[in-house]
Amino acid sequence: MTQKPLMAINRRFFLIGSAGAALAACANIDREAGFGLDEGGFGNPTMNNHMVQTGQLSLAKIMSRRFHAEVPSMVNFAFDSAQLDATARDILRQQAHWMRQFPELRFRIYGHTDAVGSASYNQSLGMRRARAVQDALVSMDVPRSSIEAVVSRGETQPIIVSEGYEPANRRTVTEISGLVRRATRMDGEYAHILHRTYVSGAAGG
Repeated sequence: MTQKPLMAINRRFFLIGSAGAALAACANIDREAGFGLDEGGFGNPTMNNHMVQTGQLSLAKIMSRRFHAEVPSMVNFAFDSAQLDATARDILRQQAHWMRQFPELRFRIYGHTDAVGSASYNQSLGMRRARAVQDALVSMDVPRSSIEAVVSRGETQPIIVSEGYEPANRRTVTEISGLVRRATRMDGEYAHILHRTYVSGAAGG
């Protein structure tokens, strides 16, 4: 006696569900195929390429993020010193290798100090550190023209705010400052620069 009403109820819910699905499909009939799929970032390269070529996004900024992700950008110094130790030189070799792959890019080196000493002395010390890094990179076959400037920040931009001896603040930071020229046409320059492979690395060099 109860089986027939139960079957009718199930059939009723099936019809309601089918109608809802049909309505949803009709509501989205003007959307492109696959609009609801999560593209997982597949479209990002195309979007970035368009934004770079139209001036909405800086290629230098994209490459700067890549530089910081792939290479240590900072080296540290002993107190009151602009001498590069073995660890610093190892980091600079990594920087130099990366920089040689992208001759279109220009770099700037910032020298920093801790807060011990006068502001004027620390300004001078920061510059000596920045120049030491520049000279080391040039000795590692980075063209001097690739480094457009060395700048001293002295004690004005500490990583750790401290009035005393703070090793973390005694550093230089290498940054991408721009390109030799900006791409103005959809000529593949963006893809050529951004996706260039490290041929020497692939060959075991």
